[in-house]
Amino acid sequence: MERDIDTGSAHSARIYDYIIGGTDHYPADREAGDAMVREWPALPVHMRANRDFMNRAVRHLAEEAGTRQFLDIGSGIPTSPNIHEIAQSVSPDSRVVYVDNDPLVLRLSRGLLNSTPEGRTSYVEADMREPAAILEAPELRATLDPTRPVALLVIAIVHFMTDEDDAVGIVRRLLDPLPSGSHLAMSIGTAEFAPDEVGRVAREYAARGMPMRLRTRAEAEEFFTGLELVEPGVVQVHKWRPDGTGTEVVRDEDVAMYGVVARKP
Repeated sequence: MERDIDTGSAHSARIYDYIIGGTDHYPADREAGDAMVREWPALPVHMRANRDFMNRAVRHLAEEAGTRQFLDIGSGIPTSPNIHEIAQSVSPDSRVVYVDNDPLVLRLSRGLLNSTPEGRTSYVEADMREPAAILEAPELRATLDPTRPVALLVIAIVHFMTDEDDAVGIVRRLLDPLPSGSHLAMSIGTAEFAPDEVGRVAREYAARGMPMRLRTRAEAEEFFTGLELVEPGVVQVHKWRPDGTGTEVVRDEDVAMYGVVARKP
């Protein structure tokens, strides 16, 4: 049974969609997004840089690492190019599982399921805080081969998990069952480059029931203990293997996210 969408409260995925120029949001999301951009006018630049990082990471994993299986946690509202579109443009037999707990994403998930005939995509409605439910979902088991490497993508989500949630432990529980040669790609919110501005945005989120946990570089590195960092390691998202395709100049103080890709030995 499809859950009702709470259109009266702002939701992080819909705020993100609104700020990057999407069309799937409601007045509460637009009000929140406008308030946040007033506090930090660079927020749209920051969010686009995060999206571009994800796209580059997926292309790297598909082209250079030979990854053919992707597990995207907190996939959010479909925005082309989606992960399967990038991966399947490299190898049409790529398989992708999208995971989210927002009923609007479920409603729009048709945009995530237009796979090539050779590949496969599926959608799991689940909360990241319940990793066992994700890993045991029939949709995941029918899509991914557990004996082959998987790219686990956790993009722009752990800053919405408080210390009580144990984000590092949850990511580890998702990664542990994956075989050697799998990868973990993450973007992790930080206030180290624009502390005042990002702090004000965080307060706007918290005022709407979305407390944030922003991390230092050292705290971001905790997610990758025992993994092999892919060059250039832990850097701001716009500095992770830039490909020159961006049309805007991105300053360090306009980005509040670390981007990392690491390989499981």
